[in-house]
Amino acid sequence: MSATAVRSEYASLLTSTLPSVIRSEAENERHIAMLEEIDRKGKRMSAAERRMAQLLTLLIEDFEEQHYALKAAGPVEVLSELMLANDLKQKDLLDVFGTPSIVSEVLGGKRRLTTEHIRRLSHRFHVSPEVFF
Repeated sequence: MSATAVRSEYASLLTSTLPSVIRSEAENERHIAMLEEIDRKGKRMSAAERRMAQLLTLLIEDFEEQHYALKAAGPVEVLSELMLANDLKQKDLLDVFGTPSIVSEVLGGKRRLTTEHIRRLSHRFHVSPEVFF
C-alpha cells in the first residue's frame, strides 16, 4: 500500500473515531474499546490501523498514568504491606529485628531500617532489598 493510501486510510480512521486527549473514565473506556477492536485484527491489521493503535495506546497510557499512578511507598509502607499480605503481626518479626521494641519503633517510623534489617527482610519475604529504599 502506498504512503498516500495509508495516510488516506488513517485520516478516515481519525475522522470516524475522533480520538482525543482523554479527560474522563467514560472517554478512557471508549478509547480502550476502540483499541481492543483494532487489536482483534491481529496480523490482518493495516498500516493505518497500526498507527491508530499507537495513538490510542499513547492517549490511554497518558490518562492512566495521571489517574492511576501508584504512589511511591516508603520502607515502612512496604513492610506493612508485606506483613498484611503474609498475615503477620509485629511479634512474627522478632527474628528479623531482635526485640519487640525495635519492631514497634520501625513500624512507628521512629527508627530506620538498618542494612542488616533490610537483608533479613528481603530474605524473609523473598523480595529484592531495593523495595526497602
